[in-house]
Amino acid sequence: MPLDDYRITSGKRFNLASFDPGSKPMSQGDKETDLACITRLSESLDAQQDIFYAEHRRKILVVLQGMDTSGKDGTVRSVFRSFDPLGIRVVSFKAPTPDELARDYLWRVHVQVPKAGEIVLFNRSHYEDVLITRVHDWIDAQECERRYKQIRAFETLLTETGTTIVKCFLHISKDEQKARLEARLADPNKHWKFDPTDLAERKHWKAYMDAYESAIAATSTPECPWYIVPADSKTHRNLMVAEILAEVFRQIKPAYPPARADLAGIKVE
Repeated sequence: MPLDDYRITSGKRFNLASFDPGSKPMSQGDKETDLACITRLSESLDAQQDIFYAEHRRKILVVLQGMDTSGKDGTVRSVFRSFDPLGIRVVSFKAPTPDELARDYLWRVHVQVPKAGEIVLFNRSHYEDVLITRVHDWIDAQECERRYKQIRAFETLLTETGTTIVKCFLHISKDEQKARLEARLADPNKHWKFDPTDLAERKHWKAYMDAYESAIAATSTPECPWYIVPADSKTHRNLMVAEILAEVFRQIKPAYPPARADLAGIKVE
C-alpha cells in the first residue's frame, strides 16, 4: 500500500529529504481520473460521516500542517466539501492573543478538540509552538524537547479518551511555493491571499524543514502517526488526504447505534 510508505509511526529512521514533494504515489496517472476519484471518495466519506455522527461515541481530529501555500485551505474545501456541517468543524489557529499567551500554549488547543461524533480539522495547530517558535529562537532546544514530550502526552490523552488523530504534513517544494506566490501577485483577484510575511518566512526555508523533520520525528507514534503528503500537485494532495481519511473510516468501522427496544409498538397519532 502506498500509504504505508508515507505513514510515519516512529522517528528513528525518518528523513524528510527522502520524500519528494513532486511525487504522486496515489495518482492514477491522469488528472481527470484523479479528480473523479476525489469526488467518489468525498461522497463515500460523507456517507461514513453520517454514520459516525449518529454513532455519537468517537471523535476524529485531522491536523493539517505545512508551509505557506501548501494548500491547507484547499484541502479542506476539496476533501470535505460533501460533509454534513453538523458533524464537522474547522479551526484555524492564528498568532496567539494576549489572553492566550497568558496561559500555557495548549490551553487554546484543548478547548477546540472534537466532541463525541464530531470531526474537527485543525488548519495549523499546536505544532506551531514547536515550529515558528523554534525557527525564530523564541524557545531554546531544551524547551522544544519539553514541548515534544507535552504534545505526545496531550495526544495520548486524546486517543485514550476516544479520539482518532490524523496528522498530515502537506509537503511542498520551495520552487512550487515560489510559483504559487507569484501567481497570487499576478492576479488581482488573488491579492487578498497574499501576505508579505510569507516572504519573510520563506527566507527561513531550511530552518523550517529542519523544524518539521524534528517535530515529526519526535511526535510520530503508532497511535498518532504523521502522513507525509506530497503537495506540489494540488490534485494529488487532495486525493491522498481523501485516501487517508477513507483508510481511517475503514479502520474504525462506524456503525449506527443499535435499535431501541423501548420504541417498539410506539404509534405516532
